[in-house]
Amino acid sequence: MKEVCEFLQKAGIFYLATVDGDQPRVRPFGAFNEYNGRLYLITSNKKDIYAQLMRNPKSEICACLGGQWLRIEAELIEDDDRAARVAMLEANPSLSSMYSPDDGKMVVLYLKNAVATLSSFTSEPVVYKF
Repeated sequence: MKEVCEFLQKAGIFYLATVDGDQPRVRPFGAFNEYNGRLYLITSNKKDIYAQLMRNPKSEICACLGGQWLRIEAELIEDDDRAARVAMLEANPSLSSMYSPDDGKMVVLYLKNAVATLSSFTSEPVVYKF
């Protein structure tokens, strides 16, 4: 998972795809955190993405950097542990203007059964599972 986190950090922005009925939905993300051996994302339970993930947790992340791209297939699972929310804000302090651990809207989700594939046009893909 270390290599995946380093790639996401360097890329800065990554794109998260969800399913909304029969329509894919993609949006940019920039915040993540590795906590207790899991990769976490953050959102609000007031957003469409949250409702989509509660109906169908299957998702895919894509990030590009310098001729390489990373795709991560996973299920996004909500974690109601306050410590995971605190850790997310500590790792991403700029989000403190939007969220607090006890605001009733902040949600952290971890990647379950993740398969990350790092690809380029010049080398064989590298696969990480976590």
